[in-house]
Amino acid sequence: MTRALTLHDWIVAGIAVVAGVGAGLLLRTLLRWLGERASRTRWNGDDVIVDALRTLVPCAAITAGLAAAAGALPLTPRTGRNVTMTLTALLILAATLTTARIVTGLVRALAQSRSGVAGSATIFVNITRVVVLAMGFLVVLQTLGISIAPLLTALGVGGLAVALALQDTLANLFAGVHILAAKTVQPGDYIQLSSGEEGYVVDINWRNTTVRQLSNNLVIIPNAKLASTNMTNYSRPEQELSIMVQAGVSYDSDLEQVERVTTEVVDEVMKDITGAVPDHEAAVRFHTFGDSRISFTVILGVGEFSDQYRIKHEFIKRLHQRYRAEGIRVPAPARTVTVHQGELPPPLGIPHQRDVSTPPRVR
Repeated sequence: MTRALTLHDWIVAGIAVVAGVGAGLLLRTLLRWLGERASRTRWNGDDVIVDALRTLVPCAAITAGLAAAAGALPLTPRTGRNVTMTLTALLILAATLTTARIVTGLVRALAQSRSGVAGSATIFVNITRVVVLAMGFLVVLQTLGISIAPLLTALGVGGLAVALALQDTLANLFAGVHILAAKTVQPGDYIQLSSGEEGYVVDINWRNTTVRQLSNNLVIIPNAKLASTNMTNYSRPEQELSIMVQAGVSYDSDLEQVERVTTEVVDEVMKDITGAVPDHEAAVRFHTFGDSRISFTVILGVGEFSDQYRIKHEFIKRLHQRYRAEGIRVPAPARTVTVHQGELPPPLGIPHQRDVSTPPRVR
């Protein structure tokens, strides 16, 4: 200290601390009010920003009050420098955590807005968080007077050993980044692998991809395997798709009537059933003269993959009811068996016996 502490010094320092705490509480209340207004907007980014600032701004106000209190006290230059350095480091740490929350929240909101309601690509969120926290940690060390050059050198040398030890993990990491960057698969897509796994992509993280099956089970697929396997994406290039239903009518049916009635049922289903495509143009295509029927294909439009089961269900019920009302017959498979009189074949498994003592007669 340059001089002895007086009551005036304590009063000024106390007023500075109280002012900082009061300003922090006031700013927190203001940010809570702003958060209520932000929740009414359609953009989720303002909610993330206000929620993150709700921690940083009061912390900055209190730190400013403490810095003012330290400046009012008769501290030695070394003590004042240490106090200032500590408060600065704490403020940088709080700013780093707040920045990480804001950036990761914006990345998550952007991923969800592009991937559907259920989609979440945490790989970008985790990478962003690690990068921001690492940069903030290095700045804090530099502020405290700790040289970061030896640390960076050690990280550079040790990074090679870590990379060799974590080859599979790094392969999955870069495969996940490649999948998302190429937009071959996005969270919310319905995919089917050549090995048989299929379902909705729930999340793509730094190591694996989580797929939720229609049975509500989760399938965990390594990113490297997903990037190297043959795959069908039913949500790309667009989510709407066409499905085909096979049907058939008897040979004595009026095919013009069959086409007209089937088209009317398709239009009715497309307009009434949730998940169908209302502006889908009905298509009926006759293609085969079968053994007992004339077969044809009906093409339906669905909004997304899982809607096809409900739409097929309703279409078949309504088509069957309409065919019965119109007198259109859907024949069951039939087989005609003709029995010729004569020598019966030998019992099954017993070869036919012939008397070899009498030679065959030659004409």
